[in-house]
Amino acid sequence: MNDKETLISKHGGYRKLKSFQLGQLVFDVTVRFCDHYIGKRSRTHDQMVQAARSGVQNIAEGSQASGTSKKTEIKLTSVARASLEELRLDYEDFLRQRGLPLWAVDDPRRKNLVARRCTSADDVARWVKDIYDGQNRLDGLNDNQSISSIKSISSINPGKSTIPEIAANAVLVLIGVTCSLLDRQLATQAEAFLKEGGFTERIYRMRVQNRKRNLK
Repeated sequence: MNDKETLISKHGGYRKLKSFQLGQLVFDVTVRFCDHYIGKRSRTHDQMVQAARSGVQNIAEGSQASGTSKKTEIKLTSVARASLEELRLDYEDFLRQRGLPLWAVDDPRRKNLVARRCTSADDVARWVKDIYDGQNRLDGLNDNQSISSIKSISSINPGKSTIPEIAANAVLVLIGVTCSLLDRQLATQAEAFLKEGGFTERIYRMRVQNRKRNLK
């Protein structure tokens, strides 16, 4: 046993997790998206907002619970992942039911959005407008964007994409990145649980260590 091991292990700090930050962004953008494009009295509106909120809340709760229960941490992280998967399907349904295209995996707009590194719903809204306008203006570009990437984006069905299509696909990109991060997070948590055990095992190790010290 590590002599520095404590009964309540280090926990929390979820605000520094990239998965939490992106999950929160997905939630904020989803609230705006639903207010604009889904009827407020619609059950779908409430379900989408709640699914996005569940993703954020369960990441936070899992991180906080990790101090005494790695099993609970894994469970809540898994719930967050499942909630975002549900939300992903809702956005895909939105596009399908309106005859709007779901962007292909190799669509350059997906990579461009990731490169933009949006941190707020306003950032995402500005990106959506830039794409809608064809990315013809060079003002407002960030340092991560190249002229070649702008030209490639401008050549994709110019003038045919609608704001709802771009917005829904943008959130799907953000959800995909968040889910990928949560998959890695779950793998790390599972590995740590198998290696170190849970709270009960920690109590046992510390009791054994304490008896050994008392016998000296």
